[in-house]
Amino acid sequence: MAEKDVEIGIIGGTGMYDPVIIKEAEDKKVYTPFGRTSDLISVGFYEGKKIAFIPRHGRKHQIPPHKIPSKANIWALKELGVKRIISPSAVGSLRENYRAGEFVLVDQFIDRTAGRPDTFYDGGQVCHISTADPTCSELRTIFVKSARELGIPFHNKGTYICIQGPRFSTRAESRLFRAWGVDVIGMTLYPEIALAREVEICYVPVAMITDYDVWAEKPVSTDEIIRTMEMNVDNFKKLIMHTIPKIPEVRKCSCKDALKEALL
Repeated sequence: MAEKDVEIGIIGGTGMYDPVIIKEAEDKKVYTPFGRTSDLISVGFYEGKKIAFIPRHGRKHQIPPHKIPSKANIWALKELGVKRIISPSAVGSLRENYRAGEFVLVDQFIDRTAGRPDTFYDGGQVCHISTADPTCSELRTIFVKSARELGIPFHNKGTYICIQGPRFSTRAESRLFRAWGVDVIGMTLYPEIALAREVEICYVPVAMITDYDVWAEKPVSTDEIIRTMEMNVDNFKKLIMHTIPKIPEVRKCSCKDALKEALL
């Protein structure tokens, strides 16, 4: 049985494969009913809080977006006791004023994936989880304050469209998403965010803009994404290190009660 005293989980995205701030880290293997997690989970401490870190794509970035074992990852974090998840990821921009190197504290999403296992309630009991406001408002508010205090360029809200991947969008798709009013595009937010809500874990996406999507008449380059991510990792570390000590032990958000009106 895994210990259940971990407070905060970090799911590292592209460019973040190591537990960047955790002290006294130990790698743990958590068995789940949904198979293996993306990798071993590093558990350690920062500023007196117990933290779990898992690289979303594996430490060698060997798992493509559409094959990420999100159910196993979220289940494992829940088994460790995690109540809050911080989720950094790389995204492309669909807006002129959302620029490379800036952060977006996402508050809404549109799902354009297909066939990804996206619920823990596949039978026996029905759950209609609400994702009207899918991110944790309490965590977002804390991150907004931290980003302002640090002077890190960021947007305090944004709509994220999650595409299936692993291919990038066509120009026609990119222009369509812009017309829908979407701000950023990525491949990993869903179903993580919905699964976290089903197990009443707070979830805040911290999206890092790496490039303009192809609406801007410039092909998306993997090299460009990695290069921008590497430059942004230091800012993410600063933001995390500044924010984690501010996260209170007691949750006042509605995430902790997400199942109350969802189960039939």
